[in-house]
Amino acid sequence: MQVPAAFQYEKATSVEHALELLAKYGSESRVVAGGHSLLPMMKLRLAQPEALIDINELEELSLIRVDGDELAIGAMVRHAELLSSAVVGEHFPILRDAERVIADPIVRNRGTVGGSLCQADPSEDLSAAFSALRATLVTRSREGSRTIAVREFFTGPYETALGEAELLVEIRVPIRSHASAYQKVERRAGDWAVAAAGAVLEISGGMITEAGIGLTAVGAPQFVAERAEAFLRGGPPAQERFVEAGRIAGQDCNPAADQRGPVDYKRHLAGELTTRALRVAAARAVGQEA
Repeated sequence: MQVPAAFQYEKATSVEHALELLAKYGSESRVVAGGHSLLPMMKLRLAQPEALIDINELEELSLIRVDGDELAIGAMVRHAELLSSAVVGEHFPILRDAERVIADPIVRNRGTVGGSLCQADPSEDLSAAFSALRATLVTRSREGSRTIAVREFFTGPYETALGEAELLVEIRVPIRSHASAYQKVERRAGDWAVAAAGAVLEISGGMITEAGIGLTAVGAPQFVAERAEAFLRGGPPAQERFVEAGRIAGQDCNPAADQRGPVDYKRHLAGELTTRALRVAAARAVGQEA
């Protein structure tokens, strides 16, 4: 039987209360939201926090709203809520695409967007999607709030820029005239990705003015393919350029061989999925589906 080590349980009643509890227990505390990542690690005793701070009652972190020219997504928004949101589907198809292939309905009904980002799992889908969108993360501590670019949030596998007494409260995504898509290969439905790619394209006057490419499970720094993004800027949304961008993305990632496949296979997938995601995003930009 897998049983966690003993721990103190606290239920936060507000963001301020959660921050007080984080300060009280310090580095030996952990926040629990959906719990799909933390609780299995505790049962295996890979994580042994002295205190769990439950933030599930913080409804103020469970909203999806348009705030000026940004979409604000509370850290406690469930995956199923993000998937079903009409405003998310309208402005950010990449998030809808990614949510459709995350785990299964049971996990999506309970797991949270903020929890997925804070776990910083190299195979996590939303990290790549939000990185492609150049989202910003709003955090709170007892000292105040700060904003962190999502591409600066991930400092390594399972590591983030979040302080030990700091709480992610909101994800903010700029609403622009762009098109996007997410493509994933998995061994079976709901599995972690063998590889996945997200693409965001801003097109004006027949040229790509900005591009975002997020990569999952292939060791891309901060989940992005910056050199491929730079290659696309200033050129037309043409198939041959998408193929070359895919080649660059595959070349620049650093996958590890494991039970899901060897390195060469994962590099090939990263390149091919980047090309596919770019193709779908470009088709959506003109009101079509590739």
